[in-house]
Amino acid sequence: MRTVSLLPAATEIMAFLGATDHLVGVTHECDYPEIVVSRARVTKSSVPHSSDPAVIDAAVRELHGAGHALYTMDETRIRALHPDVLLTQALCDVCAISETDVRTLAEQLSPVPRIVTLGGTTLDGVYADIRAVADAMQAGDEADELLAGLRDRVKHVHDILKAAKAPRPRVLLLEWTDPVYVAGHWGPEQIARAGGRDVCGTAGAHSVTVEMPALIAADPQIVLFAPCGYSLAASVAEAKRCLALPQWAWLQGRAVWALDANGLVSRPGPRIVDGIETMARIFNPSLFTAIDGRHGERVR
Repeated sequence: MRTVSLLPAATEIMAFLGATDHLVGVTHECDYPEIVVSRARVTKSSVPHSSDPAVIDAAVRELHGAGHALYTMDETRIRALHPDVLLTQALCDVCAISETDVRTLAEQLSPVPRIVTLGGTTLDGVYADIRAVADAMQAGDEADELLAGLRDRVKHVHDILKAAKAPRPRVLLLEWTDPVYVAGHWGPEQIARAGGRDVCGTAGAHSVTVEMPALIAADPQIVLFAPCGYSLAASVAEAKRCLALPQWAWLQGRAVWALDANGLVSRPGPRIVDGIETMARIFNPSLFTAIDGRHGERVR
């Protein structure tokens, strides 16, 4: 089943299903697990590289406003790969190739490949996406095992918190910093299942911009920096940059953590359960083993 993945989360799902042998093409952003690095890259970004979130946001708005695609496909290379399946998404045009563009290309291929569209906005939705990819790969048994394991791990966290009658700290999950976006989609559910209370985000809804006075009024005890698409090192650097600015002075006295956003929060794949476990370790460290240093770092 020759498969081109046009979404990093889909690439990770393929890997967790043990189906990387089917992968013939991936996006420019696919970096996990290491084996996918050897696959053909079939996309590129029109957004300029920058460490300044305001610059990135302005570029995205300008491109989107002008009707230009943020990401483009190498159609010649995709044709040459002769895919049987294209994995795409219908969640966010800012995060990946749009489903519309994928369908337009698919109609020009012969034979027309099967399109599997992922769009989960909750944990159950992500589980359904895993099942959809597995069905396309004829990997039902592997999906059963993977999903059972993910559910067991989430239940294990729940059982520990319930037995301890653990307190639920007030938590803010930042998906972007300039402008400020608070995480929606599965982010608030991750917080809840990890034993916290999200003070700004809405589970299953889109991420939204929030003004600084509203963040202050929300009065979080724990603030998680996880800018979309950022590695742990980039998240740490961004958190430290913000902490040095006067408009973020209200963070004084609160616990501030940076997370590997790509691995734990941004990508709707199996590793969002790693995110739940990591958050649980942050919220109630006495109840769990030490946090994996590759996943998160306390900044203040």
